[in-house]
Amino acid sequence: MTDLDLRTPAALAAAERWTAHNYHPLPVVIADAEGAWVTDVDGRRYLDFLAGYSALNFGHRHPGLIAAAHAQLDRLTLTSRAFVHDQFADFCQGLAELCGKDLVLPMNTGAEAVETGIKVARKWGYQVKGVPDGQAEIIVAADNFHGRTTTIISFSTDPDARDDFGPYTPGFKIIPYGDLAALADAITPNTVAVLLEPIQGEAGVLVPVEGYFAGVRELCDDANVLFIADEIQSGLGRTGKTFAIEHEGVVPDMYLLGKALGGGIVPVSAVAANRDVLGVLKPGEHGSTFGGNPLACAVGAEVVRLLATGEFQERSARLGARLHDSLTALIGQGVLAVRGRGLWAGVDIDPALMTGREAVERLAARGVLAKDTHGSTIRLAPPLVVTEEDLDHAVAQLAAILR
Repeated sequence: MTDLDLRTPAALAAAERWTAHNYHPLPVVIADAEGAWVTDVDGRRYLDFLAGYSALNFGHRHPGLIAAAHAQLDRLTLTSRAFVHDQFADFCQGLAELCGKDLVLPMNTGAEAVETGIKVARKWGYQVKGVPDGQAEIIVAADNFHGRTTTIISFSTDPDARDDFGPYTPGFKIIPYGDLAALADAITPNTVAVLLEPIQGEAGVLVPVEGYFAGVRELCDDANVLFIADEIQSGLGRTGKTFAIEHEGVVPDMYLLGKALGGGIVPVSAVAANRDVLGVLKPGEHGSTFGGNPLACAVGAEVVRLLATGEFQERSARLGARLHDSLTALIGQGVLAVRGRGLWAGVDIDPALMTGREAVERLAARGVLAKDTHGSTIRLAPPLVVTEEDLDHAVAQLAAILR
């Protein structure tokens, strides 16, 4: 095939012409995928080390998930929550039991789950805690990433996410991530919730010091404040456990879930909490036309069944140890630091060598797809179906671009 026969340039030009420039994608046009590998429109294969920001924890086109989707497509795809469909209770019960919670509220996107968590926390604060109307406060961490709605970007510290989108929603306090003293100082009688990511992915896969979340749990208990864990990226097997917060032996009052919950097929998100929290919602106070639709529930229920076996959590823990050992061996050879848990790593490249963007462009040229974040940091998050050989190959390509 000559350069004149390549389809990628025309596809990229069309995308550039007809879409808003809210992303800066790598020059790769994917047409097919299976497992941990994707193929572009010109037949070039790439190892996927991003996995749709953890939406593809089970790989591309997992056979069990595809079968569940196909079976449901032949029967029923949408009813709206004005009625009950035959997949709804199965999904909600399975997910509630996986989370160890009483109730589940299904939505679609991760941002919707976060918005739902905010609304529930505020209503709980007014109806249960007794916070004066309109005075509820939620504490969040600097460098967070919880989504891109106007409410969520109101408590972002990322200029790209926040600037020029005001006026901003009040009711949030921002403190340094990992700082228990700052959290203790920020809590007031009007605090209804503390919303945190167990690992900050967008910030560079930042893991707080051991004991931080135990301290968060204690402070929340002492002040009658809800602890909300945003497990949208970190949950559902990514870090070697079902939820990343489990590494700290802590149980939050509310889980926010998404991404992998849809199996890489449909957008599925959910909030899971006990009845004394989620039970504050009454009919008509919150909803979604597509939230909890039959297709989403059929796929989501199969995701829950896959996780219930523990196989994917074990793979992530075992292969994650191999990945981190291999990456750590590159420190001093162009890598400054490695962070993360399970099959999730943030890698700081020496900025004297290249930026994060330059690193992922060079990796793509060698057949590995990853994503940069701030400065010279790149994120690696392969599907949990990745093999040892795939991991070794990807790390070898990273080592090669650092030489």
